Amino acid sequence: MSPIPTEHFFVQGPDGALAVQRWGAKDRPVVVLVHGYPDNRSKWDAVALLLSRRLQVIAYDVRGAGASFKPTRQRDYALARLTADFTAVIDAVSPGQPVHLVAHDWGSVQSWEFVTEPALKGRIASYTSCSGPCLDHVGHWMRDRLRRPTPRGLLQMGVQLIKSWYVYFFHLPVLPELLWRHVTGPHWPKLMRWLEGVRIQPRPTQADDGAFGVNLYRANFLPCVLQPRERVAHAPVQVLVATRDHFVSPALSEDLGRWVPQLTRQEIDAGHWVTVQQPERFAQAVQAFIDRQTALDAHAPAAA
Repeated sequence: MSPIPTEHFFVQGPDGALAVQRWGAKDRPVVVLVHGYPDNRSKWDAVALLLSRRLQVIAYDVRGAGASFKPTRQRDYALARLTADFTAVIDAVSPGQPVHLVAHDWGSVQSWEFVTEPALKGRIASYTSCSGPCLDHVGHWMRDRLRRPTPRGLLQMGVQLIKSWYVYFFHLPVLPELLWRHVTGPHWPKLMRWLEGVRIQPRPTQADDGAFGVNLYRANFLPCVLQPRERVAHAPVQVLVATRDHFVSPALSEDLGRWVPQLTRQEIDAGHWVTVQQPERFAQAVQAFIDRQTALDAHAPAAA
């Protein structure tokens, strides 16, 4: 088998330069991979190689991570700015055709904004989300359980509040950044192996990825959860639910039909870091969903 062609380049976003990597031939349909926290685009290496057998795969470092620009102000990490970055990337790599979107962890959180943003309707052919809910949907999910309390609903909310312990910590001033730069960042591969059983390679930007990325939580979590908006998906969505996820409860995605007219929800026996621990399984689920959507689109009646 011939080697998969790979290319590195930068896309100029509205606020700064974004580091982008491409796998596969340029004449194939485009799938864009959005990484989570505290990762950068390198977390997709194994998945990207598998998907690039049939697709053109694009992954980029989100602002604050990897080789992309690193704003220091909290407000520069708001969902609207992340959406502007994503739009710049797809304008550069697929200006004339919609892209398939795949995301994990905080990449999924921000990608829900993309797939529910009316200005991007028609630009996204499908969305596969794993281990990262829409913050507005979480806000409505919590309100529903408080307005109509049941033992099951309150238990679900309590479990998720415990799983989200790190979110509260990231809202503290200064301390999270100090820990990332001097303790957590330098020892991240060891911590991942001890706490999650995940083996990753050291990343030279890991301390910065973690320190800058805490602003993702500070800029978006409370505004969206406390004052949730009505966010309805305009593209088919597949939610891969890792049933052994230590951070995101499966219950968060049980009511998504309210917000996603074309929803596929699939539970998988995996932990939070499924993209690294089981890249073949993850890539197969993504490819199968893209194939189904492509077949449906091919048989759909042409617009008048």
